Amino acid sequence: MPQTRAPTAVIADDERLMREQLADALKDAWPELAIVGEAANGHEAIALVQSLEPDVAFLDISMPGMDGVQAAQALAGAVHVVFVTAHDEYAIKAFEQGAVDYVLKPAEVERLRLTCQRVRERVQQDPDPMEALLAQLSQRLGGAGAKPREYLRWVQASVGSNIRMIPTGEILFFRAEDKYTRVQTARFEALIRKSIKELLDELDPEEFWQIHRGTVVRVDAVDQVSRNLAGKQVVHLKGSDEKLEVSRSFTHLFKQM
Repeated sequence: MPQTRAPTAVIADDERLMREQLADALKDAWPELAIVGEAANGHEAIALVQSLEPDVAFLDISMPGMDGVQAAQALAGAVHVVFVTAHDEYAIKAFEQGAVDYVLKPAEVERLRLTCQRVRERVQQDPDPMEALLAQLSQRLGGAGAKPREYLRWVQASVGSNIRMIPTGEILFFRAEDKYTRVQTARFEALIRKSIKELLDELDPEEFWQIHRGTVVRVDAVDQVSRNLAGKQVVHLKGSDEKLEVSRSFTHLFKQM
């Protein structure tokens, strides 16, 4: 019989010590599982899953910026999800359906073994899109009547003495510059006062990727990725001669390109 590939996973938690504790517990509970990446927020988790294509994602429910539920919504059907939470109230009725499992912080090896056994049985099948569960969790986190997440669709920016309404579909990239953030389109550039961090909380993570601490690009605007003389990745954009350097923290985004 051909040898099967070892299962892989990513862990997302904004607390480094919690990521390390869960990784150590997983070594005991599921020795064959390879942890191929760690993320500190939902945006990073999405990028890791899209680039590394793991079998399982352990997502902390409560993370700043983009939480684990929002990340799971963006990744629905792409990966098997196990939610990690410090709060029992998220983990009782919401998980009775059995579509995914949960781990309470700090992860206990015996309980984690049960979770891993359940996940082992599911990784042979396509991931569940978890629609009902995610809707229920979103309501619990956002309160009764919570609406689906709406992302930024246009930007109000200064161009000279005028104010322009720029659809996000026309934006090539955002770049931090002094006290402002530069908004670049194929036809003009503009300035806004929102920081890159604020923008990442409002932009669709499937449409925009952070490639540097101060740079965010629209994925559809990327033409190609090359390497400069220093060996660093450089993004080339459609409709622009500008080249954007990718920092080491984000090189995994373009491993398949």
